[in-house]
Order: sequence, then C-alpha cells, then structure tokens
Amino acid sequence: MSEIILGTGHLKTIGKVISTVEGEVSKREGIPRKLVCRGDWIEFVAERADFKNAFDRFELKIRPLHADWVAAIKEVARQYGDVSTVAEESGLYTIQCPPLDTPPSPKSKEAAEKYAGCITLPEIWRVHGDNFRIDPVNVELLFQAMVQYKASDIHLTPGETPVFRVDGQTMHSEVMGALSGMQINGLVREIASDQYWNEFVNTKQTSFNFHQVGLGYSRVSAFNKSGSIHCTLRFLPEKIPTFEDLSIPRDLMVRLASYHHGLVLVTGMTGSGKTTTSAALLDYINSNKSLHILSIENPIEFVHVNKKSLMSQRCLGVDVDSFNAAVTGALRHDPDVIFIGEMRDPDTIRAAINAAATGHLVISTLHSNTASETVNRIVSFFDPVERDLVRLQLRDSVRCIICQRLVPKIGGGRVPALEFLFNDIKPINDGIILGDTDAIRIGMQQTVGSSFLFESYLYGLFKSNKIDYAHAQLFSTDQSILDQMHMGTYSVPRLDSLKALRAGG
Repeated sequence: MSEIILGTGHLKTIGKVISTVEGEVSKREGIPRKLVCRGDWIEFVAERADFKNAFDRFELKIRPLHADWVAAIKEVARQYGDVSTVAEESGLYTIQCPPLDTPPSPKSKEAAEKYAGCITLPEIWRVHGDNFRIDPVNVELLFQAMVQYKASDIHLTPGETPVFRVDGQTMHSEVMGALSGMQINGLVREIASDQYWNEFVNTKQTSFNFHQVGLGYSRVSAFNKSGSIHCTLRFLPEKIPTFEDLSIPRDLMVRLASYHHGLVLVTGMTGSGKTTTSAALLDYINSNKSLHILSIENPIEFVHVNKKSLMSQRCLGVDVDSFNAAVTGALRHDPDVIFIGEMRDPDTIRAAINAAATGHLVISTLHSNTASETVNRIVSFFDPVERDLVRLQLRDSVRCIICQRLVPKIGGGRVPALEFLFNDIKPINDGIILGDTDAIRIGMQQTVGSSFLFESYLYGLFKSNKIDYAHAQLFSTDQSILDQMHMGTYSVPRLDSLKALRAGG
C-alpha cells in the first residue's frame, strides 16, 4: 500500500501510536498483521500472527539524539535482556522484542514499551501496513446473502465487513470477516473483463455487469476513495419481476406498453426502482408483442431473452461508444421500441425525442423528484436559446412520465408510491409548452385526465393498510394535499385557479 503521513500529536507510548495508526491503515487498506512506522529518529515494525489479537512482536531502530537516551536504552537492556536483544552500529540501536526465533510474551511486549519510553516519540509518522488478508472473496456467498437478506445492494470497503442495503437501510453482516483492499481489488480483477479492469486501472472507476449463475446478476461499480478501492454490487434477479411482483398498477403499465410511438419516462431519485420498473415494462412488451426491442445501457443490468419479440441489448463501451451514437444509429436497425438506460446529456435527449417523433416508442429513465418537474429538468440540459424548441418537441412527443418513490411498508419491506403524468389533456399540454410546473400539477389533478399525484397514490396505500400515515406524509410532495384527502376536504383545483392566483400576486 502507499505510505500514509500522520500527525499523531505527542503520544507517550508505542501502544498508543500503534492504536492510532492501525485505525487509519484499517480504514484505507483493511486490518494489517504488520505495521511499519517511521519518524525522524525512530522506526519500528510491529507484527502479530492474526488479525484480532494485539501486536506482540517488535523491531525498533532508534538513533538517539541525547546521551541520556543512550543511557536509558542500556538500562532497559539490562533489565529485559532475557526477552530482547540490542545491537548498535554507527549510533543506530536495533532492538528485537522478543529476539528472533523466540516466541512473544507479555514481558517482551512490555520491554518494547520500555525501550520506546526511553526517548521522546515523534509527532509525525510515515506509516504503511502489510500482511493484509489475501484469501479470495467468495462471490457466491455474497449473492446468497443478498438473496437471503433481500438486499438491493452490497458495499465492500477496506477494514469493514460487507454492508448490505435492505429496505433502504444499511446493515453490517458477519457473513465474512472485515475485508482488505487487496481482497476487494482481487475480487474486481476476477469478475471484470480485461476491458473494464483496464478502465479501472486508468480512470480509477468502472461499472459492469456480472452474472452469478442460478442466483442473479449484479451491476458492479468499482471506484477509488481516499486512495483505496471500494466496490458496490447492485442485485438484479435472473427472473425479471412482473408488474404484480413490483406492486405497480398493471392496467396503467399495459396502457404504456400499447403505445406505438412517443416518449415514456420512468423517473425518480437514485435507488427508487426506475431500472426495475423499466425492465418489467420491456419484459411485458417482449412477452406479448412481436416487435424488435433495442436497448442501450451502461452497463446492461437486467438481461432479457427473446420471447415473442426480438431483444437487442447494446452495452455502452462494448457495442457502441455513446448513447447519442447508439440512439442515432438505432433508427437504421429497424426497431419498434428503443430503451435508453438514462437520458443524461443534450445530445442523447435530442436523439431520443427525434426517435419518438419518427414513429418509435422510446422508453428511458431520468433523475427527477416529481413527474411535473421532469419537463423543466430535461429543458435545463439545453442552452437558453434552444429551450422553447425543446418544450415544443416534448409537448408533441411525451406520452407519459412516471415518477416513483419506495416507501416502508407496514410489517417490513417497501412498496412503490407512484405519480403518473399522462399528456392527455390540454392543460397538461399547455403546461409543458410553457414549462410551468404548477400548471402541470393542476392539470394532473383534473378528473378528465388519467394523471394523478403522489398524494393520491399515497393516500390509497394508507387506506389499504400498506403504509402508515406518518410515512405517507413523509413521502408526499405537498403534505397539505394529503391532509385534505385524509380529512375529506380535498377538492380538485379549478383550471383558472393558477391564473387567478398569479393575477392577484
């Protein structure tokens, strides 16, 4: 590992120095069985036979700055000559506690402390660890644990046991001991292709798909933090979940699958289930319609097989260089449905809108907190001079925007709360062209359209005893609307209410 420079302050014992530097080394590279610490006038090596017990074998090299330091070292050597050896050459004292080929004992550890106590210990140390765990990480065991815990993710970081994300919360597991950076590095090298490993070496981060046969797939993300490797695995089942499995409305999703063209967006914050919902929609189309479905992902997550449709999954960096190039090229590949893993730059968004306008059904994901603000989120990617045109294109191409949040269920687990924006009535159409989020929200509440807000869906989950009211309030966008529904005082806002409000302001 690389050397760490630490300011420890004025510590009086070598035990306190070891305790301090061990904590820093463990956070970066894992638990060491050997520590090498260098100061201006002392260097010491501390070793132990395992990863749990205290260090018990020491080698100290001291270059005394004062004559009284020399006298003190000689006095300790006289008292502890049975458990230590001292050799001096050119003013450098090399001390072994215990002597080589001698088993350690409490007295030899005490001797090391006494020798170090003969001098003033430095306040600045140059440290590195060694003899970390190197046994291979059992990938199958990690997948089995993710299935058992129903975990969405697992985090592997040096010096820690695996951390699982279950129902949105992180939890440590003793499924295996604390891992070292060498073990995590070895795991990534083992499960990554040469292309992705080289990407990690060159850029300090990479993301790819890994399949543990019989258990599931995983989107693997490896990156460096504070100079050390960290790895996250997102669990993806081999069997793509159905609408029923995900507890999302089948009738509305079937309606989306029936579209022949236009833009359908699945939005939400990170970890809200956008990818899973999109996969379920694609799988339904694949199972029920005879089409050509082309997906562009980075990396490929859920793996689809040909059913009634022909599936073509393309991976960024392997099959094509960019989302924009893939979407533009897709128009020549005779697709009926195009799935774009994420709309994250102007060129990709522009290509997606063009594909939707030329008779294709385009499905994609986007980070957004509500369906109504998605339009302005998309428009914000573009320069001001382009924004009016983009809004016009969105008005004509958007068919539906879904936004979802995962809410804790009564009794454990999580259930999706959904918001659907169907571009099916003039007030929403007008709100899109104006980029007016408030107008879109008012349009979504009109009973003549099919749209609905989070508050309506959350209230339904509460009434069906799937979530408690406190969580319904917490995950609502406008708690006052939810409270009005709960008290029976909610009424659909009039279309002219926003105009009247602005006139009054």
